[in-house]
Amino acid sequence: MDAWIESVKALLALPGVGLGGLFVAAFLSATLLPLGSEALLYAVLAADRSLMVPAVLVATLGNTLGGAVTWWMGRGAEQLYERLGTSPHHDRGRRWLTRFGPMACVFAWLPVVGDPLCAVAGWLRLPFWPCLAWMALGKFLRYAALTALFVGASMPTAMPG
Repeated sequence: MDAWIESVKALLALPGVGLGGLFVAAFLSATLLPLGSEALLYAVLAADRSLMVPAVLVATLGNTLGGAVTWWMGRGAEQLYERLGTSPHHDRGRRWLTRFGPMACVFAWLPVVGDPLCAVAGWLRLPFWPCLAWMALGKFLRYAALTALFVGASMPTAMPG
């Protein structure tokens, strides 16, 4: 079992493999698919701590591009939404998003509500580039904070003396 774990760690430590997989996981997790990229981020960092900065940048890029795809899906789904009708929850969310505009996309990293937020921003035809910039900022801060937590949690708490 230990040999298998070491071989997986060695594979994830290869920038082309670990970072490529992280990009795909981050991209897919930012769509409406119920996936996450945190475990793979942790695995890449556990395999090679020198990949901290590239891992944060690759995960941010993948997650932001996934959010952009979701924005475009939302923009294209306007007719379907109109056919399905609205509910008080939809109306409240639409009012909130309209009030804050593209800046609300900084919360695209949130679980459960983040991906639909991107779709609704597209449906409301909020400006794409400002939405993308706010998405990228929120996602970058999230991955940077997760990386800091992962690295901090794996550091020894006391110096041997």
